[in-house]
Amino acid sequence: QNTDRQAEMDAFLYQFFNQAVMAKYLPDVIGGLWITLALAGLVIVTGILLGLALACLRSFQISWINWLIIIFIDLFRALPPLVLLIVGYFGLPYAGLQLSGFAISWLCLSCVLGAFAEEIFWAGITSVHKGQWEAARSTGLGFSQTLSYVVIPQAIRMTIPPLTNRTIAITKNTALASVVAVQEMLTVAQTSLAYAANTSPLTLAAIGYLIVFLPLVISSRWIETRFAWKR
Repeated sequence: QNTDRQAEMDAFLYQFFNQAVMAKYLPDVIGGLWITLALAGLVIVTGILLGLALACLRSFQISWINWLIIIFIDLFRALPPLVLLIVGYFGLPYAGLQLSGFAISWLCLSCVLGAFAEEIFWAGITSVHKGQWEAARSTGLGFSQTLSYVVIPQAIRMTIPPLTNRTIAITKNTALASVVAVQEMLTVAQTSLAYAANTSPLTLAAIGYLIVFLPLVISSRWIETRFAWKR
């Protein structure tokens, strides 16, 4: 029985932790890791800034602009990111717009994150007590100044926990970029698996995703603790 268990363990290690296979394909996976990092960073920065801009714009209560914003956020919150990637990559060329898989992944995931971030920021803005607006306006500040200097700082602090959680969840969808020919980490690992007939490259990819997202999770927890609104 012990011999059978040892044989099973050896087979598992050979299939998932084959050192020779890992050493051979490690440079390729690291190359994919850099692309994953670049894509994730762009999505986070662009998505959060887009969401904040839309929430601020919505605060001006311009009817037709608000309707456009609502349509945008409902559309990108409702559609799965995979559908958006496929439609963008394979559909836009028919409209005369040819973009790379990386650009499509960046734009689609940024719009998804921006849609969720807008709703989070908007909830934070509307939760700021009306008295804060009135007090700021009574000192002579205009609407834009009140929004920028008084309301937004409070709203951001209140929205940190849900915003960080949603950002991490959406950013992990960078793995979906593999379906639009982006040579990110999962794509490289799957290609390496096919050549090696061994799943060890996927183990490398899993380790890579931990390297990318575990610090993000830890830092987000620190940000929540350090800057979150305390009542």
